[in-house]
Amino acid sequence: MLSTDLHIHTNFSKDGESSVQQIIAAASNAGLDAIAITDHDTMDGYRTAQAISSGILIIPGIEISTREGHLIALGIDSPPESGQPVLDTIQEVRDAGGVTILPHPFHRYRHGVALRCHEALYEADAIEIYNSRYVFAHANRHAMKLANKLGRPVVAGSDAHHARFVGYGRTMIDAERDVGSILDAIKEGRATPAGKKTPIRYYTKQSLRNSWRKIRGKVRK
Repeated sequence: MLSTDLHIHTNFSKDGESSVQQIIAAASNAGLDAIAITDHDTMDGYRTAQAISSGILIIPGIEISTREGHLIALGIDSPPESGQPVLDTIQEVRDAGGVTILPHPFHRYRHGVALRCHEALYEADAIEIYNSRYVFAHANRHAMKLANKLGRPVVAGSDAHHARFVGYGRTMIDAERDVGSILDAIKEGRATPAGKKTPIRYYTKQSLRNSWRKIRGKVRK
């Protein structure tokens, strides 16, 4: 059984705060076997991680901004174009041999896809039912209840934007220690979510910083 974190951001994401090296070190300290670096609309974090020697298996990943919201893609070589319909992006990732996950699917302010495209719950390979960055548990519970009702594979993710929170959302996966085996296990439902909340004080502080950054960007335009 492998301990993994399938949803992590580095400073290659605009809102990420830690370097790839810091993320990998944190994953090692947290006792993880594998991580997916899922920066927003770029795979540069993953590519940087490939050049770093460590005992952590790095899964190719990206969090794509689709027309309806965010979508995680794992196991692909190059990033799909952002801003496309989510169902088209899911198919593109599938054609490339990758796996898709709906992250925070019911969070209104974090681009939850399921709020705008219910069909994606059936088309994506798995649903993230535990995201450690929820202040309140309602959205996680809603995702878990619906995934169970639909019989969909489930995962967890820390959604860490700082190294200290890597591993706060874990997925225990019944697989061999290689990317192909892990992706197959996710699709086949051989994954068990677990985790703990990111502290509210940190999440609130980061949300305020991100809001201020967006406001400044609009003013400058």
